[in-house]
Amino acid sequence: MSSEQHTRKQDVTKRRVFYIPGYDPIHPRRYRELYRKEGTAQAAISGYELTLSPKQTGGLYGWRVSSEIAQDTTQADVEVLVWSDIVRGSMETSIPATYAQLVRTAWEYIATGALFRLMRLRKGPVIAALYPIGMLLLQALLALCLTALGAKLGSLGNTLTTLLGAALGAAAGHALLRWFKKKDGKFFAYYLMHDYAYSAQHRGANPPELETRMAEFADIIAEALTTDVDEVLIVGHSSGAHLAVSILSDLIRQGRVPDQGPKLAFLSLGQVVPMVSFLRDAWRLRADLQFLAAQNALTWVDVTAPGDGCAFALCDPVSVSGVAPENKLWPLVFSAQFTRSLSPARWKALRWRFFRLHFQYLCAFDAPLDYDYFQITAGPLSLAQRYQDRPPSASRLTKAVSKFTSTAP
Repeated sequence: MSSEQHTRKQDVTKRRVFYIPGYDPIHPRRYRELYRKEGTAQAAISGYELTLSPKQTGGLYGWRVSSEIAQDTTQADVEVLVWSDIVRGSMETSIPATYAQLVRTAWEYIATGALFRLMRLRKGPVIAALYPIGMLLLQALLALCLTALGAKLGSLGNTLTTLLGAALGAAAGHALLRWFKKKDGKFFAYYLMHDYAYSAQHRGANPPELETRMAEFADIIAEALTTDVDEVLIVGHSSGAHLAVSILSDLIRQGRVPDQGPKLAFLSLGQVVPMVSFLRDAWRLRADLQFLAAQNALTWVDVTAPGDGCAFALCDPVSVSGVAPENKLWPLVFSAQFTRSLSPARWKALRWRFFRLHFQYLCAFDAPLDYDYFQITAGPLSLAQRYQDRPPSASRLTKAVSKFTSTAP
């Protein structure tokens, strides 16, 4: 950012950053370690200083970052807005319950036509959505084959051996299904099924426990907006992006964003908003998208990349959802350009590691262009100033595609 810093004046010396993860059951320390490791790497590549230290304030899990970039020093307190306990609770289901989720979720997306409309945007995230269905059905088929094999072998004898063979086959099939679930850290079938089912269970509406947690998050951010910092930055990654949209909309509607307070900024990364906004009862999310897109109380930048097969890359989440207002201001949509900002060797190594690429926005780049997560979260420029002259990507998708565009029941 050295050349950029020569032409732009520092407008942030103190910042509060609130990171909202996606559907992730892992403890937030994972994000601290990722920030530490990747931030150190990016600082070495780009020629600036970045130092992590323990969090100075109470409450949320987080850390402090101090940076020196082109002789400008900045301090940022990064905090994780945790909902991993809710995610873990939603994943604590039996094998039969997971297959029941499969049926309900597939029906919701297919019967309403949402799946086919999503395919008109990007095929990558739709394939990711179909993957757990196919994998779980394959696992069930293999278990049935074992059951049938046991019954077939038993049928070669008398009635007793037939019953015994069927029982042993069924036991073997059940054991195989349990093995697949135990090894889901390699297959991700159960994890992804639970992820999509969580949004589909209420047809796009937020479950009550999530609404409660979002209200708590809003209170935390509102308090930060009364402190003596220069910027309050909300980062929503993956499904955390659509949570942030609603949280920020609530704050502005409630008049909790002071006119003379810190700059309010929203960075959505690798968003999957259409997976929810295209569902029939996602009235709240669509209303919030429409509302937030026209607000001058914040700056909203949306960064994705076509190389991320798990995100709706370069899809303007407001416009494709069919709720763009006439006075639309946001988001500014552009690409992190994985293929240009990663070296050929690293791109080759990561190209087929879909889940790893979905987190690349939070990681170091070999040759960063105009996107650097660590300068955004810990550098001397506000999100508004950093991208004030940045045009949106010409290849972004803005055509309304969703069948459901209502913003109220």
